[in-house]
Amino acid sequence: MTEANQAALDFLLTRRSTPIPALKAPAPDRDQLTTILTAAARSPDHGKLEPWRFVVLEKAALERVAQAIAKRGPELGIEQAKIDKPVGVYGNSPLAVVVVESPKDSDKVPAIEQTYSTGAVCLSLVNAAMAMGFGANWVSNWFSHDKQFREEVFGLAAHETVAGVIHIGTPSAETPDRPRPDLDQITTWISE
Repeated sequence: MTEANQAALDFLLTRRSTPIPALKAPAPDRDQLTTILTAAARSPDHGKLEPWRFVVLEKAALERVAQAIAKRGPELGIEQAKIDKPVGVYGNSPLAVVVVESPKDSDKVPAIEQTYSTGAVCLSLVNAAMAMGFGANWVSNWFSHDKQFREEVFGLAAHETVAGVIHIGTPSAETPDRPRPDLDQITTWISE
């Protein structure tokens, strides 16, 4: 066993996502974001397939996404409240990273393992942003699951999907904790 990294463990035991409305400028600059993305890309990746990629949405792009949400929602019959909320989120967010699941053909690595790897990238991206002193939140919404929106607005290929959108900025308020799982209710110990 190697020596424990207590600082890393303390971080993981107290980490919490920042509510998106509390994320304000400044967001990471390109050098800082490159470090965050580099950390996220170190996630488990069976077969070294890199079944994911990143689409970075800076301020002007976020405003364009907000306009596209406002246009696409009525076309799909989405109720106005479910359009207005994400329009506000994207219109006010300082930075977001779309984590794209981009599966690769493989005889050795099942598609589900590639999905899990992509999810690990999302969490690693959130944690890396927070470790750098920023706040972050991992979300998706109806439009991120709409094929036409994904392709036209986020620039995804037909075989790609959105695993999550990670909003990143400077927390403007202390992030409250929430109730955490009761480990006794979700853990089974097998000794023999």
